[in-house]
Amino acid sequence: MNFNKIDVEKMPKHFDSAGKEKQWAKFWEENNIYAYNPAYNPAYNPDKLHEDTFIVDTPPPTVSGSLHIGHVFSYSHTDFIARYNRMKGKNIYYPMGWDDNGLPTERRVQNYYNVHCDKNAHFIENFIENFTPDKNGNPLNICRQNFIELCSLLAREDEKIYKQLWQRLGLSIDWKEEYSTIDVNSRKIAQYSFIDLYSKGHLYMSNAPIMWDVDFQTSIAQAEIEDRMLAGEMFRILFFTEALNETVEIATTRPELIPACVGVVVNPSDKRYEHLRGKTLITPLFGVKVPVITSDLVDVEKGTGIVMICTFGDVTDVTWWRENNLLLRQVLGFNGRFQAIRFGEKGWESIDSAKANECYSRLQGKTIFSAKKEMLEMLKSDKPSWQHLYALQSEPAKLERMVKYYEKGDKPIEFIPSRQWFVKILDKKEELLQKGEQIAWEPHFAKIRFEEWTKNLAFDWNISRQRYFGVPIPVWYPIDDNGAILFEQPILPAADRLPIDPTIDTPAGYQASQRDKNGGFTSEPDVFDTWFTSSLTPQLNSKWIFDENRHKKLFPATIRPQSHEIIRTWAFYTIVKAHLHENTIPWERVLISGWILDPDRKKMSKSKGNVETPEIWMDHYTADGVRYWAAKAKLGVDTAFDINVMKNGARLVTKLFNAAKFVLAHEGQSAEIVNELDKAFIQELRGLVLRVSKYLDGFDHASALQEAETFFWNIFTDSYIELVKKRAAVENSNAQQRNSAITTLRIGLEVILKLFAPFLPYITEEIWSWSFAAEKNEKSIHLSSFPTVSDLEAIKTPDYSQSYKLALSLLNDIKRYKALNNLSYSSNIPKINLEIGSESLQIYQLLQDDLVAYGRIENVQITDSSSKEASFV
Repeated sequence: MNFNKIDVEKMPKHFDSAGKEKQWAKFWEENNIYAYNPAYNPAYNPDKLHEDTFIVDTPPPTVSGSLHIGHVFSYSHTDFIARYNRMKGKNIYYPMGWDDNGLPTERRVQNYYNVHCDKNAHFIENFIENFTPDKNGNPLNICRQNFIELCSLLAREDEKIYKQLWQRLGLSIDWKEEYSTIDVNSRKIAQYSFIDLYSKGHLYMSNAPIMWDVDFQTSIAQAEIEDRMLAGEMFRILFFTEALNETVEIATTRPELIPACVGVVVNPSDKRYEHLRGKTLITPLFGVKVPVITSDLVDVEKGTGIVMICTFGDVTDVTWWRENNLLLRQVLGFNGRFQAIRFGEKGWESIDSAKANECYSRLQGKTIFSAKKEMLEMLKSDKPSWQHLYALQSEPAKLERMVKYYEKGDKPIEFIPSRQWFVKILDKKEELLQKGEQIAWEPHFAKIRFEEWTKNLAFDWNISRQRYFGVPIPVWYPIDDNGAILFEQPILPAADRLPIDPTIDTPAGYQASQRDKNGGFTSEPDVFDTWFTSSLTPQLNSKWIFDENRHKKLFPATIRPQSHEIIRTWAFYTIVKAHLHENTIPWERVLISGWILDPDRKKMSKSKGNVETPEIWMDHYTADGVRYWAAKAKLGVDTAFDINVMKNGARLVTKLFNAAKFVLAHEGQSAEIVNELDKAFIQELRGLVLRVSKYLDGFDHASALQEAETFFWNIFTDSYIELVKKRAAVENSNAQQRNSAITTLRIGLEVILKLFAPFLPYITEEIWSWSFAAEKNEKSIHLSSFPTVSDLEAIKTPDYSQSYKLALSLLNDIKRYKALNNLSYSSNIPKINLEIGSESLQIYQLLQDDLVAYGRIENVQITDSSSKEASFV
């Protein structure tokens, strides 16, 4: 067979990355190169799930304006794995979703359009068509439905931008499988999940203290909380015994919550307060009697060793309140301000109600910060007639403490009682840990993080959110004839009605006119926590209950790629859902990417303002160059942003371009490989294929790329090509030797291109199209087979296993000799001495022609040497 020769003179001198990226992206999409084949139907075998199908549970990125270089980093890792398995012959299911419902989208819409969602505003027909945002005036109040319209509009525009970036990056996604977490299918499946969990007894409603973000005005789940170090002060406040003849000093960081105090607690082993156990103390200023209880949770070394219980300052307050059945005195409202209360009423009894109300009036309506300032002033300078001392007499102690925040919030979370829906998970820790054992975690530390999170759970999963752009909780509640809402009798829709919006749709058996009327019904106003939907991404992809055959093919997924900070959210909740719904695992393996760090070794994030925009780096160093940078990091390893690595990637792209032009410009025929150097090179190539495949099978893309790159530079371009240039030239009259060299060059190039293809899709596709596409009858390298050792087994092995090692050593000697003697590459060497042992001499004689031709050596003087290493001197 004659090889297809390219005409180098008609080819560009440089790789046009921008133009070729557009060309090949269009080619891939138009030719369905990355399409999943739903018709593929292997025999179902539960013991060998997905033996020939590879399913990626792709992270749907949060739609919030733009993607940064950290997204490019982690999503590239997924693509390397998908491309490799596609070339191994797997039927790849590789979708892309958009996580477009939830707080980030709402906040972005509010800021972008300068609007505010007002539940009292009226619905405006054709709102989008007639809306012109006024970004300079006061926010426009719009109703929930119109607000959702704007959220959908902006989310769609953002998703177009995201998609353009992913396509330019070369992610081998099947875009026919694109979805969003607010689309019809997602709403339907999320609402069915709720109904299924309710029917199985895994859901309950409770009016109880929940974690609340006062800025976002919504409840927060434990998994969305992060601890931040906060500078503060510890105040020592005097409480009084019931006889008012003794004071007790209580240390607190939250003096503003004294009006919410419902008890004080001491450690049962603390002898200092033994006389107070079971007694009553009186709060300063407000004169409220509170019981003294005991708990082993009190740290006798912290503060004064006695703690006030307020409703609610922190999670231990909630614990003590529940365990001791204490009163509820809620002073903080959902807006983060002190709400109206009245001392003297039931539950708010005081020994001096008038004074208590006078003091509280100075707090009412204030924020937490302002209330604390006012409270401290009163504690220092005011006292009721019954209080013989000012309650604050000493200066506070400075301290730093860990405070809980919503991960996207700017103020500490508060605990506020509210009616919410919860998923029972505290009673299922052991079951969830067992499910974690059934999943492979890469790297292993990810599993440990999952286990630690599961073991330390303190709350059931709060799935209610007091927002607008989300999947509605599909519930109505009857209203009795007296106007009482019967929350304990929720009305759920039939599955065939999904998706529904209870604020618009009507439950079966009722008329729309009965909404919010006595004897009628009312709707659940809340939406799901965004994780309630995102935790179903494997089921969203498989269409779960609505397409049984597809679900069987695509669930569980093969891999879940994600970053390590959302092990406690996305990974955990997805495992919860798969367990509760089908008593299974959602995927076979979890792959954890690290973070991208800025030069100061801090995580890149939009909130910190230290992100890098991906497009500019692809403009500078090509999409392949950026992917190369991403591929240099192993799974789970945090990596500093380094443009020098991208430069190396761009340099590799250029070298591949030029090396391929050299190889494919040779005219020749496919022939038997007979030369010792050629056979020795193929033997090295076999070893490379084994190593790269081993690393990729173990999800170690960084080591796989390192092996391929090192071989390409050191073995292929800098040694083998240099050694066979003369022999492969057309003027070489020995056709057998020339065709042996050309055949080896082309085999080497083909294998190397395939090894690089998962990492550098554009340059490898470009080179493949020059010649190999027609010769191999494969229109895309990405549909070709990944190299195996069996592909090369027909080629004879070298006569000596050390042949290539000796050739490389002597080649380097020649380079060193010319450098030391200031000789150019093209200069002749009149005479050179070769010191060589008898064992190596036989190998050298097989390599001599190529070495002499490369070095332009006129005469070689051979000296017998007992040294083990042969060398030119």
